[in-house]
Amino acid sequence: MRFLIIGAGNIGSLYAAKLAQSSQEVTVLARGARLEEIRQRGIELEHAVSGERTRTPVQVVDHLDSADEYDVVLVILPKQRIAEVLPVLAANQRTPSVMFFGNNAAGPGAMTDAIGQGRVLLGFPGAAGVPHEGAIRYVITSAREQPTTLGELDGSRSARILGLASALEASGFPVSVSTNIDAWLKTHVAKILPTVCTLFQAGGTPEQLADDDEALRLMLRAIREGFRVLRANGVPITPRNHRVLDWLPESALLFLMRKMVSAETAAIKFGHAEQGRAEWVLLADEFRQLIERAGIPTPSLDAAYRQLSPA
Repeated sequence: MRFLIIGAGNIGSLYAAKLAQSSQEVTVLARGARLEEIRQRGIELEHAVSGERTRTPVQVVDHLDSADEYDVVLVILPKQRIAEVLPVLAANQRTPSVMFFGNNAAGPGAMTDAIGQGRVLLGFPGAAGVPHEGAIRYVITSAREQPTTLGELDGSRSARILGLASALEASGFPVSVSTNIDAWLKTHVAKILPTVCTLFQAGGTPEQLADDDEALRLMLRAIREGFRVLRANGVPITPRNHRVLDWLPESALLFLMRKMVSAETAAIKFGHAEQGRAEWVLLADEFRQLIERAGIPTPSLDAAYRQLSPA
């Protein structure tokens, strides 16, 4: 498949390199110093556990022309930067599929309005990465924890979504095709926002969060409130195994959450938290709209969100 990846940050670079290593035709859109770095040195990765390093050459461009043709564009940008690429994608009608790969609590409306519903796919990475000594130090999460998740807006297992899943699996990413990707993404925001907020409350590192019972308890209660908000809006908790947060005793869940944030790779998985503060604020605003529609009290979510901004 011919891929264009818009976004040459940690995750975009990781997916670009892994896809290129599996013989996919990959081009990365980058700007400034990152453009020159990829052009001269390729993309260097370091596995977080094994320490193995690879350097992968990829094609790199600084713009998408209206006449360019790709099979799939993967947009791997922070949520607040999506709007700036929509006019460029709208002007390019030769690429049939555009996957927006990241957090989204507002739904696909702005994307479908800009480029057409038939071209829009949604997804979320099953990986994390941080800069480390000239490389991207990364971890790919397991199928059990959080696979790379993809979906058509109508929930179908279309030929293109299965083809994309196959290409990603061949590149080393466990993949799940969701039949309700919008609900999956909203559920993810309901989990990740309280986690990030309480990480800030505890001091900013996973180790500090693991040692802070008050912050962990707030995280759990805020997640549960977020799930109630989703249900009040008719959004099913997706995937279904997340519903364990509703019935498992709080003491058991706190034990599991402490174990999660104490894991060997937690520093990489949460490494983007502080740098992504602008995105968290935007996502909190998006989720706040769901809260207002639900019309239910959310004291724990309110307290958690104050860690992003007093407003």
